[in-house]
Amino acid sequence: MIKRNISIKNIFFLILIALLIIPQTRQQIQIALHTMIAKINPSLEKEDAVAKISSYNWKLKDLEGNSVDLNQVKGKVVFVNMWATWCPPCIAEMPSIQKLYNDYKDKIEFVLVSNEKQATIKSFLEKKNYNFNTFIPQTQIPQTFNVKSIPRTFLIDKEGNIIIDESGAANWNSQMVRNTIDKLLKD
Repeated sequence: MIKRNISIKNIFFLILIALLIIPQTRQQIQIALHTMIAKINPSLEKEDAVAKISSYNWKLKDLEGNSVDLNQVKGKVVFVNMWATWCPPCIAEMPSIQKLYNDYKDKIEFVLVSNEKQATIKSFLEKKNYNFNTFIPQTQIPQTFNVKSIPRTFLIDKEGNIIIDESGAANWNSQMVRNTIDKLLKD
């Protein structure tokens, strides 16, 4: 009986390893795993650890080719997300970002940034039915953001304080995030 349990576990483990090695299934499995992880709420920054945006000088281009300056969002509540179409944790959190965008697009600024080609981003967004604002960087990202991995997301208040700084997939449509945004809009 013990040998049978061990062999079933071993077979399951070998199948999982094989699926992770095969390129066609690897990304889907990674996305599924990160989707489970993305159910976790992002955490608020501790009051004594809140960083402030030192510079909004960042030139971006929207998917229609229009130049945009991050200075245009200064003084507003801003949701900034760095992502890529090939990134499983980024893909895993996109549905929650879309839901948040649907409800808050007229209340806060959404700045989703990918350094991929315009056609690649457009194709991904159309395939997934996402319609949030996406931009391509034209100048170096401000040092304040200090992005070393993606996804990386910031929620910034009207004074430029980084209220949430989250690396990795998260549930951006959680009640905690919504309550935080509602509070920031009232302040």
